[in-house]
Amino acid sequence: MTVSVTTNTYNAANRKPRRRRRIIFMLLPLLALALSGCEKGSAALPARTPEPKIGAGQNVTLAVATDLHYLSDKLTDEGEAFEKYVSAGDGKQLHYSEELLDAFTDEMTGLAPDVLILSGDLTNNGEKQSHLDLAAKLKAIERAGTRVYVIPGNHDLFNPWARSFKEDKQYVADYISDAQFAQIYGQFGYEEAASRDDSSLSYLAEPSEDVWLLMLDTSKYRDNTKLGHPETDGELSDATLKWIEDCGRLAQESGARIIPVMHHNLTDHSEVVRDGFTLNNAAEAAQLFASLDMKLSLSGHVHIQNIAAAKADGKTVYDVVTGALSVSPHRYGLLHYDAAERTLDYAARETDVQGWAERTGSTDGNLLHFRQYSRDFFGKFGYDMAFKRLIMDDTYSAEEVEAMSKTMEDANVSYFAGTQRIDREKIVESEGYGLWMEAEGGFMKPYLESIVDEENADTDNLKLEIDF
Repeated sequence: MTVSVTTNTYNAANRKPRRRRRIIFMLLPLLALALSGCEKGSAALPARTPEPKIGAGQNVTLAVATDLHYLSDKLTDEGEAFEKYVSAGDGKQLHYSEELLDAFTDEMTGLAPDVLILSGDLTNNGEKQSHLDLAAKLKAIERAGTRVYVIPGNHDLFNPWARSFKEDKQYVADYISDAQFAQIYGQFGYEEAASRDDSSLSYLAEPSEDVWLLMLDTSKYRDNTKLGHPETDGELSDATLKWIEDCGRLAQESGARIIPVMHHNLTDHSEVVRDGFTLNNAAEAAQLFASLDMKLSLSGHVHIQNIAAAKADGKTVYDVVTGALSVSPHRYGLLHYDAAERTLDYAARETDVQGWAERTGSTDGNLLHFRQYSRDFFGKFGYDMAFKRLIMDDTYSAEEVEAMSKTMEDANVSYFAGTQRIDREKIVESEGYGLWMEAEGGFMKPYLESIVDEENADTDNLKLEIDF
């Protein structure tokens, strides 16, 4: 949704030094456990024995993050080519990709939730090195006692856009296949899956007797290399839908509640931003989920923090989109299952990067003021998106262009943070908003209207009663 960037408040004065290259040798699992059908047991001994499953009647805390878009620091010297790439992007915080992930990892090891779910777009553009380095960081989270489960997003596999950056040039980087994904992340779901879907990278995880996870691969990546770009849209194949139904029936027989996790959305989360984001066969998926008494799904992809309801056969399935970890304000969610109350309680949180920077003795001003720095960094993308269009129009004075661009900046930041209900009055009362409402045609006016016209629903919190 955003186009370019200008210099930010802290960035010019406090830009971090270019990193020295380092080599890390890692041992990877040699084989991903292959399972098919929704039956208990395994075809082979897993390379790693998982921790004992959480027993029936016990509480479970699950953290969920999505769209990390992690770029390994081994792939950039932060030179001219990298700066040009970031400036032409969509506001992802790639300057501090390494530090952001380290802060998040530190936060997870401190919180020690029972489960961490990562729902796709783990890497910037599917670079093999980024996948390898991310997997190494996830090991620290599991060592602290948290089970980690991952699925790929549309950026993660067979991505011809994989690049490294050195001085003034981009270089083609290695990407990975679906088989390599299951191998690299074998420790984080694939080796301990209770069931694997034969037709995708989907699998069933059973961290608890009461709560199961359907980790669903909704991305379309088979034709990426032929197309020359990653496909954005996603769907669930007929074979995967049948496998989901089998897993759902097994859960019902076992007295467990299943939570489906996808990269793509189960329903529209915006009136104007939906093509390529909502599942192509969302209605069919929602109907299946509802028939299996699934009340909650978790997704990402669209980068905003939002909660929307999908209706099917008189039932409601709530689709919770957690804001992208790579985009201000760097959200993740905590989902708590209360066994006594039989409720699921979701709450969005922000990664405390500046707290981590202080604890680790950083002297980087951007990191020590990260909340404001990152807000300004992302805000400029919305500002520039409007400014570049308005400056070409002789209708507006320089002052009006400035006011309209500032309104778009504030609205865009609010939209991705999920704070529209809090910020709506300020945005609507701004000079720029009035000018936008008088404008004719184009994408930006309806985009702005869709932000402020959303119902005053809470996009950060959701509590559901669960029947078994």
